[in-house]
Amino acid sequence: MLPEKSGQSANGQWRKQEYILETESNFPKKICFMAWGDKIDQFNIRQGDNVEVAIDLESREYNGRWYTDVKAWKVSKGDTSTENAQSYGIQDQYEPSNPNDSNLSDDTIPF
Repeated sequence: MLPEKSGQSANGQWRKQEYILETESNFPKKICFMAWGDKIDQFNIRQGDNVEVAIDLESREYNGRWYTDVKAWKVSKGDTSTENAQSYGIQDQYEPSNPNDSNLSDDTIPF
């Protein structure tokens, strides 16, 4: 869990909470997702909880660069089913490329 953020916008008060989810697979991946407003209290996620998260992906452009938000709209706690994990098995076959092989310029974020 990352620290909760809050502020004031033209639409009023806002707050968001970001979480780092680590998948259970042959090649575990870490995914940063966020919850906004009342969803933070509704989900009541604690560090170490085993959760299944339904998300929306949204990308937007700012100053010629693209940024993607991963927003949770549903969180289920408890054991995630083995059957559900197996249905996504093809994702586990991905072999990450060697990070030293990339052609990154100095101003590119390396992820």
